[in-house]
Amino acid sequence: MNDLQTSLLIIGGVIVVGVISFNKWQEYKAKKSVERAFSSSHDDVLMHPERVEPGVSSERVEPVLSPGHDQVQQRSVMEEELAVADSSTQAEAPVDMMPLAEEKELPVDYLIDCTIPLVLQHPLRGEKILPVLQSLRHVGGKPVHFVGQHVDDGWEAITHGGQYKGLMAGIQLANRTSPLNELEYSEFVMRLRQIADDLDAEPDVPDMSEVMVTARSLHQFVNQNDVKLSVNVQSNGAPWSVSTLLAALERQGFDVRPEGRLVMPDGDGGVLFSLSTNVTLAEETTNRLTLLLDVPVVAPARDGFGAMTSCAKMLASRLDGTVVDDGSQPLPDAAMQEIAGQLHAFYAEMEAAEIPAGSTRALRLFN
Repeated sequence: MNDLQTSLLIIGGVIVVGVISFNKWQEYKAKKSVERAFSSSHDDVLMHPERVEPGVSSERVEPVLSPGHDQVQQRSVMEEELAVADSSTQAEAPVDMMPLAEEKELPVDYLIDCTIPLVLQHPLRGEKILPVLQSLRHVGGKPVHFVGQHVDDGWEAITHGGQYKGLMAGIQLANRTSPLNELEYSEFVMRLRQIADDLDAEPDVPDMSEVMVTARSLHQFVNQNDVKLSVNVQSNGAPWSVSTLLAALERQGFDVRPEGRLVMPDGDGGVLFSLSTNVTLAEETTNRLTLLLDVPVVAPARDGFGAMTSCAKMLASRLDGTVVDDGSQPLPDAAMQEIAGQLHAFYAEMEAAEIPAGSTRALRLFN
């Protein structure tokens, strides 16, 4: 081996050692940066979900925060003829069954379900009815629910011990994926007729064409109002260690769901917004976090947008990052104010349609 070969081997060894040392140093810096960011004993109100007051005004404005910049999707106002509550597309229920329309918190909802009354030939107890209904809980991807008309005329969820003179079946007309279609409706009616036979009842089945019109109209509303807003936190320097970052976020109040998604709870069993590291579980570092607000499923009073942007601002401060939009551009205060105004209009439209954001109806439709 001559002097040239020996020199090349030495130089190659130095380069390899240098690369390994640099990578180790980068990992160490990423881990320490996250640890330092979350080592402060400062008490973040946002990161204690039990302090998120359900009655906080939806008009709250944080002038010091950077806004989210994803624009609220354009939505056309639902025309009168497409109103999902149009009585002409619902079953012609007997007079003594109409009070159901006012019971909005019952499992069967006249506004978002195709409702079919079943007239019982004689009163039946709940323990007789419930086992028969267990066979029909879903058709395709649409849930099916039942309520009973008590012998005292009130409508309620069917329970053991109750005695009922009538039933109402409901299949959800639409969700984020699709409207109720002809095949699903046909299967629902066929299986419902079998249940009616078992209970000695007579179903009053509405015309399929009318049901399809209502289902498509409701699905159009869902599409028009299926709004998600996101903001991002971009690292100003070295990437962050994912394992250390996730552990720190959990300590700060985020919950890790079984599918690996991080969510900020609202304190009442719901979710304010979610967070993604934008990398797979196999990767060790990330330089970008994305916070996402599912607008129609969060009530305006919880100020989900304000909470999300507050969290993004806090993370950027602690992790030496910048709050940016999807194009990696910094977000000015003016953009947040613009989006907040659009959200007020969005919430007003959903309220006018009798499907307020964050309500039981909205949670069922936007699932």
